[in-house]
Amino acid sequence: MKLDILVFGAHPDDAELGAGGTIAKEIALGKKVGIIDLTRGELGTRGSAEIRDKEAAASAKILGLSVRENMEFADGFFPNDQNHQLALIRKIRAYKPEIVLCNAIEDRHIDHARGSELVSNACFLSGLVKIDTMAEGDDQWQDPWRPKQVYHYIQWKNLEPDFVVDITGFMDKKMESIMAYSSQFYDPNSKEPSTPISSKNFTDSVTYRARDMGRIVGVEYAEGFTTERFVGVNSLSDIF
Repeated sequence: MKLDILVFGAHPDDAELGAGGTIAKEIALGKKVGIIDLTRGELGTRGSAEIRDKEAAASAKILGLSVRENMEFADGFFPNDQNHQLALIRKIRAYKPEIVLCNAIEDRHIDHARGSELVSNACFLSGLVKIDTMAEGDDQWQDPWRPKQVYHYIQWKNLEPDFVVDITGFMDKKMESIMAYSSQFYDPNSKEPSTPISSKNFTDSVTYRARDMGRIVGVEYAEGFTTERFVGVNSLSDIF
């Protein structure tokens, strides 16, 4: 299956928190979008890997993803090395996305920046003809493939975006996909330990950050992204 957009997240729920509105909007526009989670979030204070698996599947249905996979890398400890790069290269070559979205380049959680760099490196290496790979369960060599763009969504830290996407009309879908992870976020009846993301303030912050980014560009809601290279436009009228 060829995807238009492939989204990577170090943990289940990263993609929804950082780019859930953009994902929902692109799918509504007819794009094929998939998510690959690098880990199962097994080191998370609340819930378990098994619960996160079910929550990720529920969120995938809410968003209407074409595919969702989990690499089952070690939460908290996966390295940016040859074996992990090759594992991602196989996925990139299998799905041939035009655009890749991935974790923030800098963030509170160490997996986010490391996952960001790992995905970015794999996207570049995936285009090299002298790197040979086969997809799992296949005996055919994969063709090289390099996505046209790699964009990084914004997570815990308030990084300055290089561009924002208008997600007006898709904020409810974004929040629904996030709250599918009921073990992780605000629940006044939960007996689980408190975490930085389990407070009501954090859940509310997802909305007020999107409102603030939207305010800056004159729309109701927006999500911000950083880029690895300049963004080109055909004309000044393409910028809202």
